[in-house]
Amino acid sequence: MKSISIRELHEKTGEWVRRSEKLGAITVTDRGKAVARIMPVEATSSVNPFAARKLRRGYTRMLGSFRGGTDSTQSVSEDRDRT
Repeated sequence: MKSISIRELHEKTGEWVRRSEKLGAITVTDRGKAVARIMPVEATSSVNPFAARKLRRGYTRMLGSFRGGTDSTQSVSEDRDRT
């Protein structure tokens, strides 16, 4: 694990933040004592959590009763045309 002083961090903050992605965690020290840690953010998942969810039986049954409904934009357009 890399260790840097507060002065080094102050002089080149952006560089150290970018380097943490390659180096991993970087410990920041103040007069030799560890005071902070710069850690890279884990890569975000490209999987949509809603697409991967498992639906409960009752909810799945309820969804089955809503098939074949009218699109709301169509209803709103019809209502606007009447006025």
